[in-house]
Amino acid sequence: MTPHEPRNGAAGVRLVSAPARPAELLLRDVHALDPRNGLDRRCDVLVRGGAIAEIGAPGTLSAPAGAETVEGEGRHLLPAFVDPHVHLRTPGQEHKEDLETGTRSAAAGGYCAVIAMPNTSPTIDSAPILGALLDAAAREARVPVGFMPAITRGLGGHELTDMAELRALGAAGFTDDGRPVADAGVFRRALQYQRLCGGVLALHEEDPALSGKGAMHEGTVSALLGVAGIPSVSESTMIARDCALAGYEGARIHIQHLSARESVEVIADAKARGVAVTCEASPHHLTMTDEHVRGLDTKRKMNPPLRAESDRQALIAALRDGTIDCIATDHAPHARDEKEVPFERAPMGTTGLETAFAAVYTDLVLPGTLPLELVVSKLTAGFGLLDLFVPTIAAGEPANLVLVDLDAEWVVGESGYESRSENCCFAGRTLRGRVLLTVAAGAVAYRERSTILSVPASGSGR
Repeated sequence: MTPHEPRNGAAGVRLVSAPARPAELLLRDVHALDPRNGLDRRCDVLVRGGAIAEIGAPGTLSAPAGAETVEGEGRHLLPAFVDPHVHLRTPGQEHKEDLETGTRSAAAGGYCAVIAMPNTSPTIDSAPILGALLDAAAREARVPVGFMPAITRGLGGHELTDMAELRALGAAGFTDDGRPVADAGVFRRALQYQRLCGGVLALHEEDPALSGKGAMHEGTVSALLGVAGIPSVSESTMIARDCALAGYEGARIHIQHLSARESVEVIADAKARGVAVTCEASPHHLTMTDEHVRGLDTKRKMNPPLRAESDRQALIAALRDGTIDCIATDHAPHARDEKEVPFERAPMGTTGLETAFAAVYTDLVLPGTLPLELVVSKLTAGFGLLDLFVPTIAAGEPANLVLVDLDAEWVVGESGYESRSENCCFAGRTLRGRVLLTVAAGAVAYRERSTILSVPASGSGR
């Protein structure tokens, strides 16, 4: 199976990237950690023709002619991450991000594949637009990328897209991300359609009547700042409605960027009742709260907003007990001038692909809040929810790998970003854990620029 092939019977889901030379690598003396197959030891890992050929004790494998050796020196080799929720802003918003810069940013963060959202200009809501994007990704994408077209045309919330046609063309699922499907009748018809054509409905959950013109979490901090707030029940009440309808229709839903304690409780209850619901949390909601918005830094304005410490703790507990299925970045780039306005006027969203692992490792793993194994499993789980491949370190598997230095400290943004945008909520922070090398779909997609990692094998002709 290649990373472009679906599993578990998912028909025709397409993940595409530009042609790249299959990797020929010996990763020597790395600490390989793959919680799914119980791998947790120092070893050599040989990649030939883009696939993992052999795993052996440190110093026992040799690089064949034409391959290169990467000296791991005990650095950690993990399954590369996958992200079911990113915004690549194409078509129509390429001043913020495009396929090449967005997937380059993903590779720099250790990701081997991503799924892009449809809130573009025009909206990804028809077969011609989806087909053109898949063709463009086959020329430009650094790592495999798939697309999740809209549930409703133009994200308008009224007329359903031709989900069967989009699914046949390779759609990974459907979402109106950025907006909820507020009309319960329209949402019920979408569930019925999903049940027929497959895939999953990924949902941005908020009640517009409750969110109003809010710009941050409704609580003590918003009251002190005099900024209109978004109450947590705006999210949790919509999740409750959609879980009830999904259970009634026997359909599959995925809740995006969970942020509130009440939402965790609703999903835990729905799962206990047998509803086919999964969910994700983002690194910023797991590591930051509305206290970080006191300075009105627009990089920290996102939807859903950063909430209270009690909400953050509920998300962490839900990761630990399995209520939250995966970590997804909701990478949302914006142009500098769009964010350099008063807080209330700035668009929602933060970038996150290049900082996701380091932020969670620094704030949750190093203090002992979560084990590294759990974080790795949650960063690699998202595509399993879409019936796609799940990266693993095992002989015979495609090489989807990330080499990280857990001891390396770096300042976010100090050396710039691979993304076209700079609106990162972690900007200026010193984080631990640096991605040194990413192998995606069997090809080297990223090398950390300031580190010399590899030497050519003898006879390589380089």
